[in-house]
Amino acid sequence: MGIRRQVAEYLFIKKKSADAPHTFNIKAMHFINRLSIMLFIVAMIILAVKLLR
Repeated sequence: MGIRRQVAEYLFIKKKSADAPHTFNIKAMHFINRLSIMLFIVAMIILAVKLLR
């Protein structure tokens, strides 16, 4: 599975595969990954805004 596809799945852009397991641990892992990606994007935007001022 490609990195772009995984990121798209974490951010709800792409539909997850039907044969993927649906356990609590997997859901928790995906939530934490999604949260960390979003926080990273927010931090990069804040950094860019500070550098451009």
